[in-house]
Amino acid sequence: MDFSLEESWKKIRREFDLLTIVQTLIGYSSLIVFLVLPLFSMFTQAFMYQSSVSLHWIWDIITSTDFFSFASTGGRMWEVRRGLLIMWGSDHGIFMNSLMVAFYVTLICIVVGVALAMVMGRYDFPGKKIFQVALLVPLLATPFVNAYVIGKLFNPRNGLINWLLFDVLHLIPWKVDIDGLFGIMVAQALAYYPIVYMNTVASLNSLDPSLEEMAENLGAKGFRLFRTVTFPLILPGVAAGAIMTFIFSLEDLGAPIGFVGARANPLSRRVVSYQIYNSFAEALTGGISSNTAALAVLMLVVTAASYIGIRWYVNRRSYAMLSKGGRWAVRVRKPKPAIRGLIVVALVSLVLLAGMPQIGTVILATTDWATSGTLPTEVTGRFIQGLYANPEVRGAIFNSLLYSGIAVVVMVLVGSSIAYIVGKRDIPGKGILDTLATLPVAIPGISLAIGYFLFFSDVFAGTILDPLVDPALLLICAYSIRRLPFTTRSVGAGLQQVDKSLEESSMNLGANRSTTFFRIVLPLIIGHIINGAILGFVYSMSEVSASVTLGALREDRMPITYFISQIVYGAAATGSISIGAALCVMLMAVQIAAMAISNYILKQKSSFLGV
Repeated sequence: MDFSLEESWKKIRREFDLLTIVQTLIGYSSLIVFLVLPLFSMFTQAFMYQSSVSLHWIWDIITSTDFFSFASTGGRMWEVRRGLLIMWGSDHGIFMNSLMVAFYVTLICIVVGVALAMVMGRYDFPGKKIFQVALLVPLLATPFVNAYVIGKLFNPRNGLINWLLFDVLHLIPWKVDIDGLFGIMVAQALAYYPIVYMNTVASLNSLDPSLEEMAENLGAKGFRLFRTVTFPLILPGVAAGAIMTFIFSLEDLGAPIGFVGARANPLSRRVVSYQIYNSFAEALTGGISSNTAALAVLMLVVTAASYIGIRWYVNRRSYAMLSKGGRWAVRVRKPKPAIRGLIVVALVSLVLLAGMPQIGTVILATTDWATSGTLPTEVTGRFIQGLYANPEVRGAIFNSLLYSGIAVVVMVLVGSSIAYIVGKRDIPGKGILDTLATLPVAIPGISLAIGYFLFFSDVFAGTILDPLVDPALLLICAYSIRRLPFTTRSVGAGLQQVDKSLEESSMNLGANRSTTFFRIVLPLIIGHIINGAILGFVYSMSEVSASVTLGALREDRMPITYFISQIVYGAAATGSISIGAALCVMLMAVQIAAMAISNYILKQKSSFLGV
């Protein structure tokens, strides 16, 4: 026992040099102050009733038919009425609606994503390289405007889809009215299927082909081969994409607000994320209610439990390959001409359908429309020019650039410190640090925003960290924490490629650990750090949840996405969102520029996507 304690003490003294102590303090202090304590404040608010710990607010939500109902209490699903096919969805209560939408969106994305991965990974056909890029167009964020575009396209009065397919080509028997919960589901499925696709195709490309070949030699072919061999081996990629899709769908604010602006259908408001967003307005007058905090807690519990459950299920199985070392050629074959033609037609149809929000955003930003027109009346550049001429728009752009720029610096500092501690040091508690750094992936942004308001408005009341005084610093912190896993994962991947013998050689020649880190390790991982910084900057610029909640507390501090949300939210009254569309075009340009840097300068072709 004494020997064990002595060895442990020597190990701790050896590992905890000045650099390690500083990095550990940076990692733990950042995550505790800006993640753990705000979430603790939210849980405290949700579980307190009349000065005592209670499940009152949670139980009040669970037992309320306004939040949970197995029987439909309203809405329309597949109803044909007066030459109109109405698809709005059935109302099963606010929380149940969110769960059902997230489930069906995830299911659709799994089917589409896996099918696309098999086609793109296993077949060679004309235009394949073009489709590899085109299929990722939905990842270009056009917050709020993408759902608005879909709502307008399927408007039964003047929607372009109905006008083209029903009035001009006569290809459908009824006009189609897609709105409400069904519309949210369509918008989210079109936006999120690339997440499952990218994760699945990455797993498929790393699959040892000898396993499928042996199964074929034993008689397994076609769907049986896919079901018994291929799919079980690519399951980790499918599961990773699926759980991220489920979380993104559950916390999504862009689609509900977009459809509210496009059609003002009450069903578009009947989801958890919109209810929390709408309740956040209470912060300006009387603070966040316990009921709202309880709703945010329930959302967090669902997303965290789903994330943990999926990881547990995947990790309990073995996915080891037979081959050791070397490289193998991916199984790719050229199908018959008829099949190739069918694949191309199907992919073109999907690309056009999935790209409608982005195409529509560009059209809205560069054309003028009559209030009730089906087609634009003129091409104009004044909305793009308005980004520079309008002082409010300039202010929002400047705020987003400032917040995202500072957030990137914080992300790099904290993320690099955590990645180095987890990957290169053998100290007690590094597993906890790794878990905390990964946790933001499973935390809805709107729940974190609730926690920030409750914690910092109470503990730091009247200071610059009080969101009611100035939300700018909290927005920066929210961006940093929410996107921290991207930077940590990117830097961690780089550190795995740095052989420990390089550090040992440096230290054997007399350099201390700090000198070794800055002169040996840092130059070798600088590409990964830059890549993580680019990724963090892009996603911070298009961050929605924290921006439309905390950003609403002071108008001169509002970021781009909050400004866009207000334009889209008021579109039902004003009839125009062209300035908001122009801002989305600017965001897409930023993303494309970042993708170009990541792909062609850093030679990391999929890391930009962060999926």
